[in-house]
This record gives sequence, C-alpha cells and structure tokens, in this order.
Amino acid sequence: MSKRTPLALVAAAGAVVLTTAAATVTAPLRVSGPTPYAACTVGGPGTNYLDAEVEPSVSVNPADTRQVVGAWQQDRWADGGAHGLVAGSSRDGGLTWLETPLPFSACAPGGARYERASDPWVSFGPDGTAYANAISFDQSTPRNAVTAATSSDGGQTWTNLATLQSFDTAAFFTDKNSVTADPLRTGVAYSVWDTLQTPMSNPRAALFTAAYSGPGYLSMTTDGGRHWSAPRVIFPTGTRQQTIGNQIVVDRVHPGTLYDVANWIQPPNSVTMTHSTVAFVKSTDGGRTWSAPRVIAQLQSVGVTDPNTGAAVRTGDIIPEPAIDPVTGTLHVVWQDARFSGGLYDTVAMSSSSDGGLTWSAPVEVSTRTGRPAFTPSIAVAADGTVGLTYYDFRNLAAGNSTTLPTDYWFSSSRDGFVADSHIAGPFDMMTAPNARGLFVGDYEGLAAAGAAFRSLYVATNSGNTANRTDVFTTAITP
Repeated sequence: MSKRTPLALVAAAGAVVLTTAAATVTAPLRVSGPTPYAACTVGGPGTNYLDAEVEPSVSVNPADTRQVVGAWQQDRWADGGAHGLVAGSSRDGGLTWLETPLPFSACAPGGARYERASDPWVSFGPDGTAYANAISFDQSTPRNAVTAATSSDGGQTWTNLATLQSFDTAAFFTDKNSVTADPLRTGVAYSVWDTLQTPMSNPRAALFTAAYSGPGYLSMTTDGGRHWSAPRVIFPTGTRQQTIGNQIVVDRVHPGTLYDVANWIQPPNSVTMTHSTVAFVKSTDGGRTWSAPRVIAQLQSVGVTDPNTGAAVRTGDIIPEPAIDPVTGTLHVVWQDARFSGGLYDTVAMSSSSDGGLTWSAPVEVSTRTGRPAFTPSIAVAADGTVGLTYYDFRNLAAGNSTTLPTDYWFSSSRDGFVADSHIAGPFDMMTAPNARGLFVGDYEGLAAAGAAFRSLYVATNSGNTANRTDVFTTAITP
C-alpha cells in the first residue's frame, strides 16, 4: 500500500489515527444569488421551494486553478428535480462569481424542452473545456433524458446541448448521472448514469416488487462534446438489481485505465431491506471494454434522521464517492455506513486500493466519532497526493432540542493519517432545508482538487428564512 494511503495508520480498534494539524479554510462566500427562474411556471403541480439551491458539483481547471465552475439545482421541487440547473463560474480563484442558467430544462433560455432538471455535474478537461450533464424530465408526461453541454469560456456560456439518452415511456427512467473529463486526452469525456427498467408503468413505484433492472450506461465524446457515442451498458445488472451513483475516475499512471464506481443493489430487495454494495467495473482500453462488476464492501447505511425528533434527513446514503491519486493511482472510496456504531447511525467509511482494484483495505471510519450521524461525504485527491474529505454532522445538536437541527460542515485531510477536522460552516438549522423525501441539501456536495489545495462548493441553509431556504457557498482549503 502506498505511503500516501491514509489507511496506513489505522488503529487496532478501526478508527483512523488523527493528528492535530488543521487546514487553512477561507471564510465562506455565498455563490448563489436570486433565482433566474422566478417567472417560470412549468413543472407543476407540486410544492416548489423558490430560491432554494441544492446539490452542487464543482470542478477546477487543471490548466488554470483560478478558473472554477460549479452547478446546482435551482428552485427544488418536493417531489423531484428543480425548475432548472444553474452554473456558477469564477475566473479569480473563487473571489467573484457569475451565474448562468444551464440549458437542461424549459425554464432556461434555449433549454431542453423538459419541465424539470436534476443531478448537476461538471468536469474540466485538460484544455479548459468544461463539461456538464444532467437528468431532464417532465412531471406531466413520462418523458425523461440524460442531457449534456459544454463551455469553452470557463462556464460563462454553454453550447453543444446534446441528448445522450431519452425515453417517452414510464417503463424506463434515467437517474444519477455524472460526467468526467479525461485528464490525459483532450476532447474526451465520459458520461455515466443508470436507467431503471421495468414492465410496470412507474419504475420508481415498481422497485422491490417487479422484475426491474437498473444497469449503468456510458456515453463518451472524443471531440469536446460536439458529438456523443450511442449509450451502452458498462455495468450490467440482473433481475431485481440496479446501480446508482455511477462515477468514473481516470488513472493517470496507467493511461487508458478507467474505473466506474457505483452502488450495486442486489437481492434481497424489499421495502424494509436492500443489499447495497460499493462496487466497480474497470476498463484498461479507454472505455471500449469493461470488466465484470467487483464488490469493494457492503454499504451498510441506515439513513439519517434527526436524533431528537426522528424527522427524516435525505442525504447521500446510497451514493459512494470515489477519487484517485494522480501520481500513484491509488483508489479511494468513501460512503455512509452504520457499521462503526453497531447499526445505530451513519458515519463515513473509506476503503482504498493501491493495486488497481485487485484488493481493497477493510472499511475504516474517517469521520470524527461524536455519537451523532455524519453524512454526505465528498472526497478528492490533491496534486501532491493529499486526500481531502468533507462531510456534514450533528455534533452540535443538544439533547432535547426539538425546535432546530444544528448542522455543521467539516474538512479533514490525510497523507499518512487523517488530521483533526477543520470547520467549514455552521451550525445552521437543517430544519429550514427543503423537504424532498426528507430535509434536503443534496445527495452530494462539491469538492475538487485545486493544485495542492481544495475547492469546496456546498449548500447550507439560511436558518429560519423560509423565503430563501438555502444557498450555495464556497471556500478554499489548504491542508
């Protein structure tokens, strides 16, 4: 195992050794402004949280770390998706930001003719081209699609709107996309997602009861997003199986080697029980062929609730997050898991591989143990091999407090062991968040390497402000 692998200093009890060195974290800066979709009337019926932003993604231009691009859902609906997606871009290292509507829904000028959009993702290529993709769908019809666009000016304008896969029937529903620009091949990017397939009329309602499947799909571009390949299955699933949260990472040490990491849900599946695993498929020829799926570890999340009231909090509990060391090729994956609390509540687990995925370290707890849930981790690896981790937790919630849900956002990093947490934001009141099958700030948050440092893009609530429940914030972090 590489010396850079943080699991080298795992204590016998299974908790990662902490040192006291803390990171330098800049003061949080609000990135999102008033919604550009206030006049949009499509997408109903349903409860819409106007001006509420959730679920950001972020990427830093490898050729110029002063250029940052992010994307998020704008005006979240309670029952899925948002009015549209918005991109935020900075050319001065995150000091100032420009907002631009992304063309993935009818609310955006010149956007795809779908009523809602969800699951924003962005990624910079080595030539400075920014790629974005999304799920676009209707509420009033079964139409749904995976869409993509590119920017050649750092995220200020977006062109090459493309539909990678689309359906007009409720028997197929696309979900949880991501896009990864190849850091070694100019003009090449990989878009992945899952498509739920069922003979029933509503794939979401049919889960656990029908002969459904949800394989992971890939479409790639080799010309900077002007054209995308026909979608094909790279992570196959059998009956009553599905993937979710597919993400590709690229091995710079072994050119042409790609890993697609996902939650592979397998039988038995029922309303009360799922068998989730952190798993991956691998390509050694630039995405032309892929290995059979391999399991890294069980994903033993129990979900997140308010410890005092039991109110549901929707988190990234089914989404594993991968990252790869750009110098050694060491793989790291983090996810929510309740194994360290005896199944009582989620904290953050991590496993690593330094031999191309042949073997993986036993899962270890990498969030600070506080007796309260830790959730929605993000991970990135800096140019010098430092592993960065962000996550939320409830450590500042007092026993008996049933009126607010104080929530904090934290950063930790590792070279040979994770250092003590550095505070990013909070406490803010999670009870102010939009309710979308639980209090919701996103199934994921944004964290990207910026040279030897990191850029975080995350959502926090504006505590008690029901007219503007959430905003997107950013901070620069130097371990």
